[in-house]
Amino acid sequence: MNRDDLVRKALASITEDRLRAAAVDVTSIASPTGGEAPLARWLADRLVAAGLEAHAQRIDDGQANAVGRLRGDGTGADLMLYAPIDTLTTGDPDLDVPWIGPELRPDMRAEARCEGPYVSGLGASNPKGHAACVLVVGEALAALRPRLAGDLLVAFGAGGMPTNAIDGRGRANTGHGVGCSFLLEHGWQPDYAVIAKPGDFVAHDEVGLCWFEIVVPGTHTYAGSRHRLPYRNPIVTAAEVVTRLERWLADYPERHRTATAAPQGIVGSIAGGWERMLAVTPATCRIRLDLRIAPGTTPLEAKRELAAYVRQVSAELGTELAVEMVLAIPGTRTPPESWVVRSAVRAWESANGRPHEPVDGNSGATDANILRARGIPTARVGMPKAVSHDFSLGMNTVDVRAMRRLCEVLLRVAADTVTRTRAEIDETND
Repeated sequence: MNRDDLVRKALASITEDRLRAAAVDVTSIASPTGGEAPLARWLADRLVAAGLEAHAQRIDDGQANAVGRLRGDGTGADLMLYAPIDTLTTGDPDLDVPWIGPELRPDMRAEARCEGPYVSGLGASNPKGHAACVLVVGEALAALRPRLAGDLLVAFGAGGMPTNAIDGRGRANTGHGVGCSFLLEHGWQPDYAVIAKPGDFVAHDEVGLCWFEIVVPGTHTYAGSRHRLPYRNPIVTAAEVVTRLERWLADYPERHRTATAAPQGIVGSIAGGWERMLAVTPATCRIRLDLRIAPGTTPLEAKRELAAYVRQVSAELGTELAVEMVLAIPGTRTPPESWVVRSAVRAWESANGRPHEPVDGNSGATDANILRARGIPTARVGMPKAVSHDFSLGMNTVDVRAMRRLCEVLLRVAADTVTRTRAEIDETND
């Protein structure tokens, strides 16, 4: 069976109805960060039933990856099709409300709903719809039992979202690519990888991210003594600091823009004082922010740039602000001339019927950074957002027509890669 026949026959089995059912299934199994094990077990069972060598890879009682393999004869390069499976929010109103809104809309719950070509529910697009595409592509190829030169790995990673442990439960390091790291550390190493995450283009690089904590000092005192004792409320000072930070963050992208990236930053959390005891001021207030960093910018360079600005703000406000970096995931880059990037571009062009054009202004970080940091050339491909005006609706709504196009891209990269010997790939890549 030649490559074109392989793609054609596999794609013929990937109907919109099949994709809709897969999207409904994965969306309806709750998988908040740290609690992906039930979905990982379900995915592993599906892979085994399809004929792959597969299992759920336990990380702890709540967290697991799912991995599967179609074996080649050992002469070719191994390719991993990868998608994370955890959702950014939980679907639990006790944990998500009021920060996500006054109540949970239907699309914010792990309960899939269908309307025409659309499936909605918590994470139905990001990451569930993308994971469903990887699953169905793996199943479709396994059904054909093609002769492969390299192994095809199908992997679903826990902890892909930019979050720490939910509500302080269990291990702190449940997000930021922990499942992907665990996968690679335990022997699931490919020559190349394709990650399925949102974006209707092929990406060869990603921004990284750094989290910082700025501590604002103050004086612990009592409301009844405000007029009698020294008074320096760090919550009030923090408001001044945040206002200045917001202006600095608005200008930050232009200082760090690259051909494809426009790294952003936001203040994501402020903590200070006892909600149970409003009669007193706290001695400190903490501001936490997410700062994206372009590939080539180190976390320490980002820290020093922020610290220099914070020193300026300290002088302006007459206080002593402290800055600490509390998390760092460097940005990464795969050379665009790498085999996997070129193959993905060819696949995208065939599936879309037009030349591929790189998209600029990107500021999203994914597990592609984990894969590339471990030395694995990686391309990112995905779907456009079905809803662009609302962040949650965009995360939680997937179009099965776009899923089928993504499946074609994934199929074409797989057929292009794992049916060739390493010598063929090296020769083609020269």
